[in-house]
Amino acid sequence: METKVGSLDSCRAATCNDVGCLPSNGSVSALHSSAPPPFNSAEATLGRHLARRLVQIGATDVFSVPGDFNLTLLDHLIAEPGLNLIGCCNELNAGYAADGYARARGVGACVVTFTVGGLSVLNAVAGAYSENLPVICIVGGPNSNDYGTNRILHHTIGVPDFSQELRCFQTVTCCQAVVNNLEDAHELIDTAISTALKESKPVYISISCNLPAIPHPTFSREPVPFSLSPRLSNKMGLEAAVEAAAEFLNKAVKPVMVGGPKLRVAKAGGAFVQLADASGYALAVMPSAKGLVPEHHPHFIGTYWGAVSTAFCAEIVESADAYLFAGPIFNDYSSVGYSLLLKKEKAIIVQPDHVSIGNGPEFGCVLMRDFLIGLSKRLKKNTTAYENYHRIYVCEGQPSKGEPKEPLRVNVMFQHIQKMLSGETAVIAETGDSWFNCQKLRLPQGCGYEFQMQYGSIGWSVGATLGYAQAVPDKRVIACIGDGSFQVTAQDVSTMIRSGQKTIIFLINNGGYTIEVEIHDGPYNVIKNWNYTGLVDAIHNGEGKCWTTKVRCEEELIEAIGTATGDAKDCLCFIEVIVHKDDTSKELLEWGSRVAAANGRPPNPQ
Repeated sequence: METKVGSLDSCRAATCNDVGCLPSNGSVSALHSSAPPPFNSAEATLGRHLARRLVQIGATDVFSVPGDFNLTLLDHLIAEPGLNLIGCCNELNAGYAADGYARARGVGACVVTFTVGGLSVLNAVAGAYSENLPVICIVGGPNSNDYGTNRILHHTIGVPDFSQELRCFQTVTCCQAVVNNLEDAHELIDTAISTALKESKPVYISISCNLPAIPHPTFSREPVPFSLSPRLSNKMGLEAAVEAAAEFLNKAVKPVMVGGPKLRVAKAGGAFVQLADASGYALAVMPSAKGLVPEHHPHFIGTYWGAVSTAFCAEIVESADAYLFAGPIFNDYSSVGYSLLLKKEKAIIVQPDHVSIGNGPEFGCVLMRDFLIGLSKRLKKNTTAYENYHRIYVCEGQPSKGEPKEPLRVNVMFQHIQKMLSGETAVIAETGDSWFNCQKLRLPQGCGYEFQMQYGSIGWSVGATLGYAQAVPDKRVIACIGDGSFQVTAQDVSTMIRSGQKTIIFLINNGGYTIEVEIHDGPYNVIKNWNYTGLVDAIHNGEGKCWTTKVRCEEELIEAIGTATGDAKDCLCFIEVIVHKDDTSKELLEWGSRVAAANGRPPNPQ
């Protein structure tokens, strides 16, 4: 972690005239052969430099909430032709939107005001940190003349120390830059942004409110595109790790491989598939890696999530005599209350820059992508685990046919959502029972999928849907959101309508925090029922394109989906689905009881 206040240390971004540009996919473009042209002096400002930097790295949409300390900066962002400023209803949703945008584009950005805005967006930034997403969090800070004085400012806690916000961000960002003079502003901003891209973590940039509009010689030329030196594996360590892993796996009778969420930060999804193609191993994903591995792969066997895995997947993984996990996170949620039936001596754990093999050797400075590619050339073909899966697999049954106008069941609803999916859609799953129901969706080639498992902040999906849909306007986003979560962040449906998005939101109204009911029930899990379609209609207020409906039975759901994909295909569609409060997936029932047991463990004897 780095903090930069008015100076730049050894982490300075390397810049020169012959450098490449880092697009959102993390690759470096062809070299530039000439220096960028100079600006006229009126354009040579900090605000314009920051705007151009954001456009260069792919953050062409920036989510913001105005406040008096960031207004001048917002003027300069708006003036940048390639940048679109999107005003959000609150800072938390602006941060969630930047998170969703980063999942699709590779980087996201938000702009808020000092302390009251910064501490509000902090929760979203922490979630982005946990999910390894490069989010540029920009805060309009106090006038530079107020630093070092005993003045007390508004939007603070009433003391002349302005560092409270900075200290809060230090634990959830990989670099912090406090820009309160122009002499080193260029270096501070570039260092922070390049660090976010290199580390794939959020960064914090505070810019004094009186600086964005002042011309300065350091901003007199078009920003030179970043050239980020690629990380390299230790060659000897890589060779040793590949040799040890190949020996380990080639001895196994029925090895399997499982993809984890850190495949994204390691940019190793393609290498993982290459290894699957070469080895013939049965291929599964951890729940938080759904969408990172193609489910149309011929050896794909589903989601490995212990006792709540998709059908027959856990049996194949846990009975294997060797398993390779690429980028896993084993926490209490992903391990179903620490109940996975895995043995360390059978496992190869591949992290973005580290490989562990059983109870034996460990290899550092070995990049996941290099390791997986190298291993793919050394493994013997072994399809035994997949053949076993194919042999025991029994096709899952369909939900029982209901009576006409029978109250809608959740499993019937997701049967119809499955039919909506294609390469032109993406699914956003909110924290709650949608985690489990959406895990069972089979994603067609090109279909996006996102959810926030590590941090699990309820309400995340509303802002994330806004950001993701803005980042990939050619896809239609399908968001599955529970009523309790929606009540936390509902306001930014307004921003979706204002931005002309055509998302389909399924609001699952079951009267409370169902996921928490299954962990530990109490009256606090029951919420006040809203007229959700009425709320969205009021937000719509006749401006923009929005269509809403309530459904209570399968016939109404079929009709609603038909309208959403037909006459209302260019609208934001909000479908409130009313279901029984106890209608949950069987996976949530199992998972909830195991997580409850883990939470309720008594203290160890002292």
